[in-house]
Amino acid sequence: MSTVRFLTGITTSGTPHLGNYVGSIRPAVRHSKAPGVESFYFLADYHALIKIDEPERIQRSTLEIAASWLAAGLDPSHVTFYRQSDVPEIPELCWFLTCVTGKGVLNRAHAYKASVDKNTAAGVDPDADVSAGLFMYPVLMGADILMFNAHKVPVGRDQIQHIEMARDMAASFNHRYGEHFVPPQAEIEESVATLPGLDGRKMSKSYDNTIPLFSSREQLKKLIAGIKTDSRAPGEPKDTEGSALFQIYQAFASEEETAKLRQAYADGIAWGDAKTILFERIDQEIAPMRAAYEDYMAHPEKVEALLLAGAAKARAIATPFMTQLRSAVGLRRLSAAAQTGAAKADKVTLASFKQYREKDGHFYFKLAAADGTVLLQSKAFASGKDAGQTIAQLQREGSAGLPGLQSLLEPVDAAGVAAASAALDALAAAAAEAAKEKAAKAQG
Repeated sequence: MSTVRFLTGITTSGTPHLGNYVGSIRPAVRHSKAPGVESFYFLADYHALIKIDEPERIQRSTLEIAASWLAAGLDPSHVTFYRQSDVPEIPELCWFLTCVTGKGVLNRAHAYKASVDKNTAAGVDPDADVSAGLFMYPVLMGADILMFNAHKVPVGRDQIQHIEMARDMAASFNHRYGEHFVPPQAEIEESVATLPGLDGRKMSKSYDNTIPLFSSREQLKKLIAGIKTDSRAPGEPKDTEGSALFQIYQAFASEEETAKLRQAYADGIAWGDAKTILFERIDQEIAPMRAAYEDYMAHPEKVEALLLAGAAKARAIATPFMTQLRSAVGLRRLSAAAQTGAAKADKVTLASFKQYREKDGHFYFKLAAADGTVLLQSKAFASGKDAGQTIAQLQREGSAGLPGLQSLLEPVDAAGVAAASAALDALAAAAAEAAKEKAAKAQG
């Protein structure tokens, strides 16, 4: 069984707009429903601090973005949906990665270089108004990704460099401390175009040319009416190329609908009529979500509860993994069990799997702690081979393999998941250490 982990974050720096929906929210929600996919979605509020110094704006944006994702169909019971700042292991991992990342790598980051180039052109200090947060942004992003060993990270082409940097960080850490991280890959949505805004430039909060995702019907109609068009009169053929109105329509319409509007352009449709068609098509898709969005906005306590539950799921993975990483870099207890003889002592106290067959003819397994406490209990398997392969996967992958096997395990609460995760990571670490010793002996 192979599960692919997808991870997507959105910075809590403003109100979600149609560009965010088309480029990130909608495709991400679709990904979350695909078989064999384990999805992580987070509100990147630490990242927002790099460019926003208005606390109320960050708080408001966090609510608006969370409500938008939920209204668009994200199901928190099937994904891990959390607020970045609710997972303290992420900034701790950021520091670990900082210590294995060369400054020269960060010097080449696009955002930092753009700021330096702008200052140089203005004849001021190259680092004027450049915070350490902006400079370190790629490392925090690397921690977001590597914390959960995401395989795929959906990004635009302008973000590919950050994924490449995360891969470098993973390789650098693994080289020093053993194999802990999976090198992530950028998932480019070629079919998702960047939406133009009201003035024809890229729809962006920085250009103040956005159409808020959940505008009221009246506001949506008014904003669309303000989309920049040329001066061609009704009856004159119009170009779809470079038409912001047409590009936005194309992002919402089917191929058949798009072809119909393209013909209407050729036939000289009036701009007012084209804007009406665009308005109705967008509202057709957004209107069913608007009521849910407004309900979440009116009841922030519902959103808060969902985010805290998501953080518990995230930390059930992050906490034991961070324990593993702390040990790997040498941040260990100064007891005898944590020193040279630790491996031998741990072998006595490690949890263990027990596979068995019940009277119903099916095969089962359980993971029990040294004191006999059952940490994991499987559901029924048709064959002992299938049960054995699942055990082998858990022994090999540790807690990283746990979420992908949830359908084969009996449900446990968050505390139970954390305990099982820690036990699995200990088993995986012991197996890795044994393999390393065996390889060393073979070479020696």
